[in-house]
Amino acid sequence: MNLINIIDSNTYSIITKLMSNNVTAVMIFISYLGSAVVLICLTIALIILLKNKRDAKFITSNLVIVFLLNKILKLIIARPRPSVLRLVYEEGYSFPSGHAMVSMGFYGFLIYLAYKNIKNKKIKIPLIIFLSILILLIGVSRIYLGVHYATDIIGGFLIAIIYLILFIKFLYKNKKIK
Repeated sequence: MNLINIIDSNTYSIITKLMSNNVTAVMIFISYLGSAVVLICLTIALIILLKNKRDAKFITSNLVIVFLLNKILKLIIARPRPSVLRLVYEEGYSFPSGHAMVSMGFYGFLIYLAYKNIKNKKIKIPLIIFLSILILLIGVSRIYLGVHYATDIIGGFLIAIIYLILFIKFLYKNKKIK
């Protein structure tokens, strides 16, 4: 058994020991917070609420780019989804996890903006901690629900972190989007 299979099977075994109706309901809700519907609604809300319209444009473009990058990678890699107990229905390929990658890209950019723009530490620090935990829980929820391998989540997170570094350095800091 190779290292990837060991990581995937051991992680799934550990996470499924937590299974119960209550935990499943929580995991479905957490997973929903990384869905396209929620992320698009949050983006629209931020476009409306943010005074800094430049940041609103970057939030929107970031979501579109990370989503498209995920779709392209899924088509190239074409890893089938796990054949374990699936608690929710999902179509398409498994790697990289769209929920993990897009959530890391979206919420990760919000973390960056909060870190840079919010001066009040009583708001900034709890918000950053909350968003960081949310990203991790979205990844865990996808494994728990049986629709992704642990390595799909890890890969999605790592790709999104690399993407975010490049997005911030080359697009956001250089004001490439008008």
